[in-house]
Formats: sequence, structure tokens, C-alpha cells
Amino acid sequence: MRRVESLDVLRGVAILGTFGTNVWIFSSPGGLAAVLGGGGVVESGLRALSNGKFLALLSILFGVGLAIQHSSALRRGARWPGWYLWRSALLLVEGVLHFVLVFEFDVLMFYAVVAVQCAFIVGRSTRVIRGWMIAAGVLHVAVVGLLTAALYGKDVVGDDAADTSRWLDQVAFRLDNALALRAEAVFVLPLGMVLFLAGARLLRAGALEQSVRGDAIRRRLMTWGLGVGVPLNALTAFAGTDWALVDRYLCAPLVAFGLLGAITTLVHRTAEGPLRRGITAVGRSALSCYIAQNVLASVLCYQWGLGVTGGPLWTVTCFLIVSALVTAGAWLWLRRFPRGPVETVWDVLYRAPQRISSRRTRCPQGRSA
Repeated sequence: MRRVESLDVLRGVAILGTFGTNVWIFSSPGGLAAVLGGGGVVESGLRALSNGKFLALLSILFGVGLAIQHSSALRRGARWPGWYLWRSALLLVEGVLHFVLVFEFDVLMFYAVVAVQCAFIVGRSTRVIRGWMIAAGVLHVAVVGLLTAALYGKDVVGDDAADTSRWLDQVAFRLDNALALRAEAVFVLPLGMVLFLAGARLLRAGALEQSVRGDAIRRRLMTWGLGVGVPLNALTAFAGTDWALVDRYLCAPLVAFGLLGAITTLVHRTAEGPLRRGITAVGRSALSCYIAQNVLASVLCYQWGLGVTGGPLWTVTCFLIVSALVTAGAWLWLRRFPRGPVETVWDVLYRAPQRISSRRTRCPQGRSA
């Protein structure tokens, strides 16, 4: 399959946008507890710009990548899911390391689990895929509704937070509270399945292509995602913490589809400039940039690093500094190398067992000759 022009841009926007959510956890003196505890109108508005939307967009793009990998395997006549499961295992290991060593709200483990689930569905008929999406979607909406009703009017913000004065204390905190910190990833598994499979279907339908059909699909995505999703998201974002689950896990994913349509349309209609080249570089080295931005924010904000925390102004400044460094670093790196540093290691680990398996297959033929 030929390279999808807009895909790298979408990935780059999703990676930087995801950091737009995480940066509030890094930069706030109270960490996650302070973020969940609410804030002023300006702060709530700034958080609402990124909360959940770009994480959902990244999930959709993982589904696009899954569909590309599946199509590639079919063209080669390879067994599916086959080596894709090894790719998911590597992502899981990377996620565990990232969770323990860098950031307690890692998403890579979640993506690895959902990828395995969807790998066994993506090759089925449209009817089967639609059935799985409907079932997972109904389950997700029901759980969000029940939890919202159960927690309505209650203070669920905890006081416990990781001690950031020593890096080893943070690591110990994550290990001691692993189940609680990973609860969100389990809770959103049905949503992940919906978004992954939706991404696969959108790719096959031509939503990312520059064509009449692609334009029509993107218009529908923007109508629902931006025309309907954004107003609903605005209502829930300022409705208080009682509606936080609805805001993040129902409204934000709807907006993500609108973002996919709008960004792809913009890519097709505008010429490439310096900003787009930088974002494309982030998208081409997405895994490296995702890890790098969390490491940089840790160094800037945690007490074992520079220890700079503060209000919304510092949060925005931190986002701009880290995003600029990551974007410039990705662009400079890719001028000399074909893929990001983590992606390079990944490629070696991913191909090594395949080469060993290939040699074992050829050796008996060589001896018999």
C-alpha cells in the first residue's frame, strides 16, 4: 500500500495533542489530584482543548496502522496475525518500561492489548466488524453512564500522589499502585476497540484519500465531530467534575473524528511548510516523540529535575517548550536517519526473530541440495 500522505501529519498532531493533556499532570504542583479537583474558567477551557480528544485520535490512527499491516500481510501471502502479535508484544514491553520508569499514565500498554484483540477481528467481514463495534460501543456507553450516576455528587479526588523529590520514589509509587493506576486502561478497553476498528474501516473506505469519496466521508466526520461533538464537549467540559467521564470518554472521541476529517482536508488543500514538516517528523517518529516529551516534562517539572511548577501560564509555556524541542529534534534526526531512535531499535527487535525463523526454514533445503 502506498504511503498515506496525511497519516504522518495526523500522528504528529495526535502525539503533541496527547501531551497537551498530560502536561497538566506534570506542571501542576498537586499533580493529578489538582487537575481532577477543577480550576477556573480559563484553566478549564485550556484543559478542554485537549482532554481526551487527541488520545482518541491516536487510537483511531492505531486502527489505521492495524489495517495497513493487515493489508500488507495479505499482499505478501503471510499468515495473519502472525508476526503482528510479536509487534504488539514489543509495544507492551515498551509500555511497561515507560509506565515504571517515566509516566504512570502510559497508553502504550493499553494500545498493545487492544491491538491484539482487534487483530483477530480486522480481517473479518464488514458485518462482523460492525457487530463488534456496536457491542463494544453499547458496553462502553453503559459503563460510562452507570459510573457517572454512581459517582454523581461525590468527591472522588484522592490525596495520595507520587513523591517527585526522588526518581526512585516515583518508580516505587508506580509499582506499589500499579493496579489503581492501570484501572483507566481496563475501563476504556471497549472504547479502544471501537476506535481501532473505526480507524480500520475509515482507511478502507478511503477517508484519508484525496478523492470525491474521501471528501464526502470527511465532510460527514466534520459535521458530526465538530458540528455536534464540539458543542456537547463544551457543555460537559464546564459542567463540573460530575460530568468528567462523559466529557472525556463520550464527547471527546466524537470530536476526534471531526479532527481527523478537518486535519486530513487541510493537508490535501494546503502546501507543505516548515510547521507541517516538523509535525510530519513527529508523526514519523511517533513512539520516540511520545516518550521524549514525557521525559522532558519530567525533567522540567518534577523535583528531582528542575522542579518548575505553577499555574496555567507555566503549563502552556511548558507545553510550548517541550513541543518545540521534540519537533525540532525529530526533524533534525530524520534528516540523517530513516526512522526515530526508538523505532530503529524496534525494527531490529521486530525483524530479528523473523530472520532466525527464515534461516531455519532454508537450512534443511540447503543441506539436501
